[in-house]
This record gives sequence, structure tokens and C-alpha cells, in this order.
Amino acid sequence: MIIKNNLEQILRTIPKGCTLIAVSKTHLAETVLQAYEAGQRIFGENKVQELVAKYEALPKDIQWHLIGHLQSNKVKYIAPFVHLIHSIDSLKLLQEVDKQGSKNGRVIPCLLQVHIAQEETKFGFSPEEIETLLKSPELAELKSIQLVGLMGMASFTKNQQQVRSEFKSLKALFEKLKRQTLPANVRMTELSMGMSGDYQMAIEEGSTMVRVGSAIFGNRNYTTP
Repeated sequence: MIIKNNLEQILRTIPKGCTLIAVSKTHLAETVLQAYEAGQRIFGENKVQELVAKYEALPKDIQWHLIGHLQSNKVKYIAPFVHLIHSIDSLKLLQEVDKQGSKNGRVIPCLLQVHIAQEETKFGFSPEEIETLLKSPELAELKSIQLVGLMGMASFTKNQQQVRSEFKSLKALFEKLKRQTLPANVRMTELSMGMSGDYQMAIEEGSTMVRVGSAIFGNRNYTTP
């Protein structure tokens, strides 16, 4: 009941046009099933191994989002079913997703991860690198991917002004790119930003997808293999 109540409470704070991704990383499939039974159908995982295991164990009408850092050699495991990859951070990775999408006869939707945080540990393109990528002939050649927007993670800080500023910068880039002539395999429709601690601020700044875990499931279960 706790998960159901948490979900209902969060959904009341999310406006129409913004998608809730329930981040189920480190939580057992049984726990994820409680959220599913409460009506949630969109879940996010950080690690490929965990994502594949849950895909196999849980109902097949779930939309699985890969939101964590993705290595090229792991793409093949999720290519048959992943609904959206949030964390594309290099052309090389995008080319591998395209290759695996082609092998599986599907076009895989992806988001480009933008480095907006002050921390060096976060992955992602700089805004300048994004603009260069979108103009590159190598990107235009890819037929089995569809870039549908941007993703970013704000700094892990109590400075709310800084977090809001980072969200604003990502939204500004998103709007700038929307106004440009983009390749056939790119459309700027989704802006994935905001997690349990800052998703309401992210929504205020224009997020279309929020990635909420602990506010739904409670603290992470780090004993999960």
C-alpha cells in the first residue's frame, strides 16, 4: 500500500504532458510489481543486467527506460525491447545502438545526455558538442535510431538556485534546437530532467519526463545483485 500511496501522491503533482518514470534500480522485481499493480507502466533502470532481468521477470506491457550510463558492448542486450535510452553520450554509442536496432528490425528512441552539472563525474555532451553532432553527416546516416530529445542531471547540491539555473540552461538548449532544421532522425519532443529531490522544480522549468525512485520505492536496496 505504501508504494501505491506514494505513486498516487506523486502523480497528483505531475501535470498533463509530463511523464513519470518510476526508477526501480536496486529494488526487487516483487517491489516493482507493486507499482505495476498500482497502475504504473513506465520504469527506469540504471544497469543493463538489472534491466534485462526485470524485463524477463515482469509483465511485457511495461515500457523500460535505460537511464544510467551505457557501455557500447552492453547495447545488444537491451536493443530488442528498450523503450527509450536516456543516456547517449557519444557518437560511438549512438552508432552501436543504430547497429543493434538494425539487427533487431526496430528504430530505437534515444535522448542525448547533456552535461549540465558542476560535478566532473557526470557524463554527457557539452551544448557545443550537441550542436556539432546534430550537424554531422555520420548522424544523418543512422537509420535505426530516433533522437527524441535531451536528458540532464543537475548537480547534487542543496543550492536550489544552482539546480534551477542548470535546468533553465538545459531547457534553453532544448528550445534552441527545436527552432533549428534538424536531420530526419532527430526531433526535439522530450526533455528528461528531475529526480526525487528536484522533480517539481524540473517540471516548473519545462521537463517532460521526471525520473523518480526513492520517493516511490523508499531508500535503495543495495543488497540486490
